[in-house]
Amino acid sequence: MAFTRRSVCTALLASGAALHAVHAFCATHIPSGTIKIVAPFVPGGTADVLARVIAERLGKKYGQPVIVDNRPGMGGNLGASAAAAAKPDGSTLLLGTIGIHSAFSVYSKLPYDPEKDLQPIVILGGVPCVIAVHPSRPFQNLGELIAYAKAHPGRLNFGSAGTGSSTHMVGELFQQAVGVQLTHVPYKGSAAAMNDLMGGQIDMMFELLTTAAPIVKSGRIRGLAVTSKDRSPVLPDVPTVAELVVPGFDGTGWFTVATTAAVPRATVAQLNKDINEILHAPDLQDKWKSLALMLIGGTPEESARFVADETVKWKKVISTANIRAE
Repeated sequence: MAFTRRSVCTALLASGAALHAVHAFCATHIPSGTIKIVAPFVPGGTADVLARVIAERLGKKYGQPVIVDNRPGMGGNLGASAAAAAKPDGSTLLLGTIGIHSAFSVYSKLPYDPEKDLQPIVILGGVPCVIAVHPSRPFQNLGELIAYAKAHPGRLNFGSAGTGSSTHMVGELFQQAVGVQLTHVPYKGSAAAMNDLMGGQIDMMFELLTTAAPIVKSGRIRGLAVTSKDRSPVLPDVPTVAELVVPGFDGTGWFTVATTAAVPRATVAQLNKDINEILHAPDLQDKWKSLALMLIGGTPEESARFVADETVKWKKVISTANIRAE
């Protein structure tokens, strides 16, 4: 017999268990049945890994199935549009990113409106990128790369997970901050781009530390700088762009759990509380560190303000670079 929250609550009530214990367990606004987290990218990336950790812990907490549904395409917006159109009861969640919540203006037309049709439940955290080159390239430090890029506009190319993705947006922010012109090569996910970087088919990437750090440590790519304000404990010997070139530079990818805008506040509040507890679980702290995730958390209202501020930032980058995707 499979035990769900509903069946356990019924049994507790029937047995006359202490009411305060019953209410602590049963007083939830989460729908019964299967909960789905849409991870709008191919399996194996940072978003997918985060979705699976959250899904496993929510499943244990609720005593019901929580599954991950990978729906890649359109820089994450294919899966996001499906999540936005889902039944508004909290049974469909979304692992959101910069590309979905704040860089959507690269598209002239989308099947949904991210600002109106989605609501963030919680900001999970940020992950810096590392500016990495193939070892065959002659750049031993960021200064050498910038000098070459200024002398040869457009000659160096960089791969990304797709137009509008965090790995693209951070690259555009870097170009505008230091005054260089690079050629963007969008891929269908970071894995394909990283394969080409390791093979020497592209020059560089602005890749999330979650996936790039182990490859930097292996020597298969060379890390020149990280894009957060402070150094990352994952690559403590790699300096920041802020240290080397542009004080205050901060180009950090981030991830949310979101849902359709029509989900009731009580359900969003419950999910927010439970996911915050997962983020701060003592036994998961080493996991977050291994993923290079800098925890953020906070209330739904704080999360909404965070997304709004980031949208202003990335819309400016997109407008300045005149970035468009179809």
